[in-house]
Amino acid sequence: MLSQLRDLDLQLLRLFVTVAECGGFSAAQGELGVGQSTISTQMAKLETRLGFRLCERGKAGFRLTPKGEQVLQATRRLFAAIDSFRHEAQGMADKLIGELHLGLSEGLADAVLERIAQAIGRFRQRNQAVQIELITAMPAELERRLLQNQLQLAVGYFAGQQAAIDYRPLFQERQCLYCASTHPLFTNPAPTPEDLRLADRVHHPYRLFPPREPHLSEASSAQTEQVEGALAFILSGQHIGYLPEHIGARWVARGRLRALLPGQLRFEVGFQLARHRGQHPSDAQQAFEADLLASFQSPLNP
Repeated sequence: MLSQLRDLDLQLLRLFVTVAECGGFSAAQGELGVGQSTISTQMAKLETRLGFRLCERGKAGFRLTPKGEQVLQATRRLFAAIDSFRHEAQGMADKLIGELHLGLSEGLADAVLERIAQAIGRFRQRNQAVQIELITAMPAELERRLLQNQLQLAVGYFAGQQAAIDYRPLFQERQCLYCASTHPLFTNPAPTPEDLRLADRVHHPYRLFPPREPHLSEASSAQTEQVEGALAFILSGQHIGYLPEHIGARWVARGRLRALLPGQLRFEVGFQLARHRGQHPSDAQQAFEADLLASFQSPLNP
């Protein structure tokens, strides 16, 4: 009885299919390249393994038994499945598969999003069938998700203080100090250090890197982690605060904001590509990392 299928069984089944398709032992000799006695011996082995006769051979000629007919059809389906598996396995050898979960910091510049889109486009041109998920969140949330293996990669302005996370620099983002058109400093062409010290500033709790802000006023009754929240506070006319230059420029163009002493009161924030050190990267992740880093090789347009 055939309880397990072995390599020898597959060889015997292939011989059986050839004999059946050739219409007999003698006709199959040329196809198989072996003598009739060898074919007969191999067929006997297969019938012993199966526990029943597959064919009748004698003076009346060669014919398959009813069970032989069923085994022939089943064997053809088996070999078709094996061929399908082989083709799929060969395709998977060079194909990127699986899922990628990527995190992005909120409020990224258009030029940055274009580079990320370029990386996605480059990755999609590879031999791949990868499901990609993109989420936006604050840096602290992105780091938390990386540590919990909910993300494979994240782009943000990280402090670099998590020992379990690997950080690689991607680009610099300029931050400038702004006030709204309804704020008293808007019409002041040269605010003094005392003017700035007394102004109510928007506080950003997530500034884990050493403070590089040129101006840190004493007064702060507004707090937010999001760029949109900071913008709302500043637009109220009651607060001044730092914004990414690409965000502030849109409102400057409308006459709603003004950058305060932009030649002096500005600083750079380094954005990084982060991943969990202890997580073994998949082939898909390594390929996407390479595409992303390649997209940021040249400087961003100012």
